[in-house]
Amino acid sequence: MEYHIEKVILSIGLPVYNGENFLAKAIDSILSQTFTDFELIIADNGSTDTTPDICRDFADRDNRIQLYQSLTNIGAAANFRKVFHLSRGKYFKWAAHDDLLAPDYLMQCISLLESRKDIILCHSQVTVIDEEGKVIREEKIENMLFDSSDSSERFSSIILNDLDNYEVFGVIRRKVLQGTPLIRGFIASDRTLRAELGLRGKIGIINKPLFLCRDHPQRSIRLMPSHHTRGQWFDPNIKSRFLFPHWRILLEYCKCPGRVGLSVTKKIKCYIAALKWVTVHMNWARLIADPVLVLFPALEKNLQRIGGLMCKDSKIETP
Repeated sequence: MEYHIEKVILSIGLPVYNGENFLAKAIDSILSQTFTDFELIIADNGSTDTTPDICRDFADRDNRIQLYQSLTNIGAAANFRKVFHLSRGKYFKWAAHDDLLAPDYLMQCISLLESRKDIILCHSQVTVIDEEGKVIREEKIENMLFDSSDSSERFSSIILNDLDNYEVFGVIRRKVLQGTPLIRGFIASDRTLRAELGLRGKIGIINKPLFLCRDHPQRSIRLMPSHHTRGQWFDPNIKSRFLFPHWRILLEYCKCPGRVGLSVTKKIKCYIAALKWVTVHMNWARLIADPVLVLFPALEKNLQRIGGLMCKDSKIETP
């Protein structure tokens, strides 16, 4: 049957840079989905390994794949935005080069979104695997008010539980996502995007571990433990070491309510939640650490040892 791109329901964007170790398995898991009405947009970010060859091989074999290649590395954030802007589906999903999907992941997500118009993003429970594909742990998403009818309650729950963020890799309504700033060139911008999406609508979680997140030594957060270095990984144009990542997160959390058009009462509730964010997970200490590390960057390893005061893990940092 001929594939008609103009009628596609779902667009999947896969930004990748030097992903030869796991890319083929990730693409295979997408192409093996029971839901087939999708386009897969792969944006190679100037890879120097065999990633381009792997991508071309798959594109030659499956006409649902659109391949775009940059001559130079434009940065992870720009590459994430690129795949979205190239997409045209009713729904959109980001994919990482090292994750896997259970065969019915897309089918279950699309089915829930089609039946529940109040849900704007759908994901599933998560299994974390290692580089060999062995299970490390189950990440149970619970105690979250994703389904609350009160947008300020959803926002509060999301930002006060923001150490992990898998939901940004869920299936999202395109019209909602295009009203956000998407992924931007600062560390943990996926967290602030999730918070804004939570303000804009409910998030549905399928109670099965259909998403396999791979944790491995080649992840950027393992290779570049310094958040000053990772700033340039997000955006190569960042030259200064004067970065305040945790202050930026707090600032963006405060900006989210203004972009969504909430009532004054709900905005106040959101701002109160942002103040509470300072008190949880030692965020107050991380805010203090930001200017200290600008002046004394060599202290970073010591701060990590005594309290883990750097930016926490972020799945977006693996394309």
